[in-house]
Amino acid sequence: MEAGPRDTEQDAPDTHEAGRLSPDGPDELAVTPEVEVELRPARRMRIWQLAPIVMLAALGSLMFAFPLAFEVGDGGPVVAMLGLLISCCAAGWGMMAARRVGHTWPGLPSRGSGERADWRVVALYVAVCAVLVALAVWRVARLRG
Repeated sequence: MEAGPRDTEQDAPDTHEAGRLSPDGPDELAVTPEVEVELRPARRMRIWQLAPIVMLAALGSLMFAFPLAFEVGDGGPVVAMLGLLISCCAAGWGMMAARRVGHTWPGLPSRGSGERADWRVVALYVAVCAVLVALAVWRVARLRG
């Protein structure tokens, strides 16, 4: 006896109905609609990814805000710029983690879509970042003078 798939059609009694199959294929009633289901779970940022980003952002924000608000001695500008650096690092880390799970900035195409970003959206993001950096540097420079 050969090992192989079992031929169940020889063993089973004939249960086919004569009108069930047509020359074109199965009847319309026998066809069920196909439903596509995503087998992989949605990619979301986990708490272990978010916690260090949030902690660094909070620490950097406090280091930036307190010397600027209360003008603490000669070391204030240095601490403020260090806080700004830590906040920017946390923001960059957050953006990279978000990009890794598939999120994009509003107005920009998703990763791998092949679309080009609109230059007006990119210019708006660059302008907003430049204004924020200029305001931060201006405020720290005012503390020194």
